Amino acid sequence: MRAIVFDYYGTLSNPAGESERRELYSRTGEVLGIDGDVFWGAMVDTFRERIIGAYGDTRATLLAMARRCGVDPSESVLTAALRAQLDGARHTQRPRPDAVKTLTALRERGFRLALMSDCSSELVEDWPNNPFAPLIDAPVFSWRERIRKPAPELYAAAASRLGVSLAECWYVGDGGGRELRGAHDAGMRPVLVTNAAHPEAAQHRADPDDHLPEYSVDDLPELLDLCLIPAAEL
Repeated sequence: MRAIVFDYYGTLSNPAGESERRELYSRTGEVLGIDGDVFWGAMVDTFRERIIGAYGDTRATLLAMARRCGVDPSESVLTAALRAQLDGARHTQRPRPDAVKTLTALRERGFRLALMSDCSSELVEDWPNNPFAPLIDAPVFSWRERIRKPAPELYAAAASRLGVSLAECWYVGDGGGRELRGAHDAGMRPVLVTNAAHPEAAQHRADPDDHLPEYSVDDLPELLDLCLIPAAEL
């Protein structure tokens, strides 16, 4: 195994962040002059479209959501809402404890690292400032690729951009978007992050996985031991 492909939300990010997303979205809605619950509903209802870029960048998406809610904001209000949305997104994207340290150690052991995230525009736009960006050799975003997990093209893109075969890749994720089934079917070796210390995180998974992989870890530092398993024993 020469490479590891990571999911982002609930895997690299702190799982607690998902429970805070509704409040943060509601703040954006309030800046736009929209009831927080109404704006949250619009964002939830359009999740599958937003993560494949159907509404464009974050500013264009906020304008589309505002109009969906019956509001046509001024440019200044839209700018303020964009600032609120990106600030909130950074909060939900914050790394889980020891994640940066774990990825650094994996790189030092010679692993190539990729990211494969079902994400909307916020993560893509702010990626250069993300603490994981210097550690990831190949970021693959559904928003940019215009397809979402478990599309086999995403797994193939991650492996290709790392310069390895699918069979040489671990895939590490918390099981949203049927990603582990997709990884298995694509030829990668999936690893479930159970988030045992965050039982509330499971309710925030979209399209939960139906595949129980052979390997699992409760938290990312356990990957350091898992990746020591000789290839002949896998």
